[in-house]
Amino acid sequence: MADAALDTIPAELLAPIQNLVIHVEDFPDEETEQEMELESPFDLLGLYRGVDLTRQSVADVRGGPDMIFLYRRPILDYWCETGEDLAAIVRHVLIHEIGHHFGHSDEDMERIEAMG
Repeated sequence: MADAALDTIPAELLAPIQNLVIHVEDFPDEETEQEMELESPFDLLGLYRGVDLTRQSVADVRGGPDMIFLYRRPILDYWCETGEDLAAIVRHVLIHEIGHHFGHSDEDMERIEAMG
């Protein structure tokens, strides 16, 4: 489903992406829960880990690829609670996290999502 959602993302958002890894995991790990101060592991649907493009420098030594995590169980729980289309939820979370890679604001991400 994440691959299918990725195929629907506008080209302007995907064209400059290099070395970005997308992981699907059941839940955030314990360290992420503590770092994000989550009350429950169900509180986080996705997460971008890396240095957004607005803060990267050619002089920086990169420690690895930037990563997007999609958390399957919280996404499924949200889907059950809201009744929204599951594919649309996955796409929304993916766009939101890719947007963080570019340093986009929430308003920028809403505009880009509306284009697709």
